[in-house]
Amino acid sequence: MAATAVVVGGGTVALGVWIARSRTPPAIAVAPESMAPEGVRVRVQVVNASTVRGLARRATTLLRDRGFDVVEAGTGTGAEQIDSTLVLDRSGHPDWAKRVAAAMGGARMVARPDSSRYVDVTVFVGRTWRPPPQPFYP
Repeated sequence: MAATAVVVGGGTVALGVWIARSRTPPAIAVAPESMAPEGVRVRVQVVNASTVRGLARRATTLLRDRGFDVVEAGTGTGAEQIDSTLVLDRSGHPDWAKRVAAAMGGARMVARPDSSRYVDVTVFVGRTWRPPPQPFYP
């Protein structure tokens, strides 16, 4: 702990105390079924399928915080706009897709195997998805 002090008229006035741990985000309890499995690399593609700016970026941050490897993130075309978030199982691992769906707040999951893709799971972030609040650290 470091403290800053100023001597004023023989007395000490503490101006501020800074604790290094105060800059770390508070520990948030996360259900194990919404985390990536230990020792497994789950490759995820995130697509913003709405007109709401920044949803793919926020979803990418959330999924990476949960241990998933987001290898691609971007915005879909206008024809792909959807209201609710959709998680597609691309590699035949429904348990991985279920974990991603749980991390995204219980999104709908559908099996759509596609061996030509380099990803295990595709997430289409819909207009109604709301990212969890983020702490403000200036």
